[in-house]
Amino acid sequence: MADNKFDLEDRLVEFSCRIIGLVEALPATRAGNYIAAQLIRCGLAPALLYGEAQGAESRADFIHKMKICLKELKETRVCLKVIAKAKLIVPIEKLVNIKSENEQLVSKVAKSIETAKKNLNSEKNSPKE
Repeated sequence: MADNKFDLEDRLVEFSCRIIGLVEALPATRAGNYIAAQLIRCGLAPALLYGEAQGAESRADFIHKMKICLKELKETRVCLKVIAKAKLIVPIEKLVNIKSENEQLVSKVAKSIETAKKNLNSEKNSPKE
């Protein structure tokens, strides 16, 4: 069984690799090139930001970096919707799995932020020794 500590990191790295494949499959048109450039940035950013978050200087810094990670995942979601709606990848069924993974990652990162916020509030409210 995989080490749970690195489960999210591994999933984000795998997601980034899948985004690279998707970007390479987009048509070499003006629209395809534009969305490819945008998707390569926002689709790879979450894995890199998660790496930064792991080295956060404080719980608040971790939360901040994870929030940016979440924003990039949400931007990726919109890019995937545009690709599907504009039929830049056909058949659009090819996008089902990557869109599903994106949604799962959004949920996982959002939950991680929520947990970190609860822990930060607990630290602030706990009596000093």
